Amino acid sequence: MCAARTYDYARLGPPEGAKVVVAGGCGGIGSAIVAGCIATNVETFVLDMQATYDANPCPDNVTFVPIDAHEEDSVKDAIAKIAAKTGGTLDAMINLVGAGNGPAPLTELEAWSWDEVISRNLRSAFLLCKHIMPLLHASGDGAIVNTASGVAYRGVKGVGSYAAAKGGLISMTKTLAVENAPTVRCNVISPGGVTNKVKIIDGEVIGPHGLRTGVTTATIPLGRFADPEDIVPAALFLAGPASAYMTAQVLQLSGGLVQP
Repeated sequence: MCAARTYDYARLGPPEGAKVVVAGGCGGIGSAIVAGCIATNVETFVLDMQATYDANPCPDNVTFVPIDAHEEDSVKDAIAKIAAKTGGTLDAMINLVGAGNGPAPLTELEAWSWDEVISRNLRSAFLLCKHIMPLLHASGDGAIVNTASGVAYRGVKGVGSYAAAKGGLISMTKTLAVENAPTVRCNVISPGGVTNKVKIIDGEVIGPHGLRTGVTTATIPLGRFADPEDIVPAALFLAGPASAYMTAQVLQLSGGLVQP
């Protein structure tokens, strides 16, 4: 019989000194996760667009590597730079890369816009997971945390391409979990409305490009929208050994709005 795994019940996320990549770490949620990593003494590497970094630079005590995550050569180069600094191993990647386009019904959506959103959200996640996986296997106990969205579970007008990309991301992550177990665990966080990404007008969430969502605090059981900091504990939990018996799962972070 194998010896029982021991847990540090006082620590939620990765252990001190763990090597963690935060892809999309200069955005609102990403910056909050980076702050959580720093606060818990995790060695942190941030991947993001150079323009995003220039607008919102990460702290000096993390390593920033510029990346265009839906271009394979850029992904390979960025991960090679990180591997050179870590000795070829990583403990976890938390991936927040993704964006939508302006809202439009699917029947009116231009094909180039569909392709762009799928590339930003699904192709980028595929490339990141593919090329970072060897470093996670090398650690002997790695973790991937991808980021989906509540719109993958509930129909919202005008965001069909984004919903499809995030739904595909969930399915891809579950496949990765099965293919890479038991050495690397792969899970998903799925935020709902987060205050840094939406506007609230007359109590209703107004998404990017003025999209009316119909979501109000009255429709959310917990009665409020998420702050970026609300996403951090779940992301760090899935990135660390406290979630050692979880893989191929999705954690809903929507205040109870999404109940699959």
